[in-house]
Amino acid sequence: MKPAGRTASEKSDGHNGGISRRELCWDGVTRADTTDSEGLQLRNHIASLAKGFQWTELLDILSENVRLVNASRPGGKSRYAPLHQAAYGGAPSEVVARLLELGAFRSLRDESGHRPVDIALSRSHVHLLSLLHPIQKHDIPGQVLCDIQRHFHKVIRGRVDELVQKQALRLPELEILLEFDRGNFWFPVPGMMGGFSFWLDADGPNAKLIAESWSRMVGGSGERHEITRDGSTLTEEGFV
Repeated sequence: MKPAGRTASEKSDGHNGGISRRELCWDGVTRADTTDSEGLQLRNHIASLAKGFQWTELLDILSENVRLVNASRPGGKSRYAPLHQAAYGGAPSEVVARLLELGAFRSLRDESGHRPVDIALSRSHVHLLSLLHPIQKHDIPGQVLCDIQRHFHKVIRGRVDELVQKQALRLPELEILLEFDRGNFWFPVPGMMGGFSFWLDADGPNAKLIAESWSRMVGGSGERHEITRDGSTLTEEGFV
């Protein structure tokens, strides 16, 4: 079976090169030493522009670096992504709309568990509430999604636990998937030369997540897992 989405040679590790605009990226970087100096400079610049409410320059840079639209400052404490800062600063509606077009996650939570809509509400930026309120495209019970996420994290740790621990990676939070009708999400793992592509395959109590993972450094490293609330099943391997 051919892996869903692009081949491994077309993937990016998330901090050295770009990724497809058609594929949404979960950015797990939390530490400043995870990326190279150029990547760190870019991430810090994006975070500073967002914090300073410099929307025009921010959108120009993110338009060329869409993989970082949900990234927060490496080493930062708040885990504010650009959409959180836009909610905090009461950005113009067109700025928020553009961030959403670039793939910003309405359901992405900061270090305190707040979504952008929660921040906008606390700051009385009522003009942003309808834009920021997550619209769920999938009907999956909360506990089912939580169980699937837990098993997905076990799959990730089963493959790259050393890298996850060493770099304190933030693992994908599946709440974001509910915002989108369909499509692949990409979780690049720095140091793996690859990562995890994942997407929802079914809704409801029997919801299923498909995850494909590989490393470009290791031939035949591809693995495909089907994940439900009851656990994960390896359904294919060796396809990359």
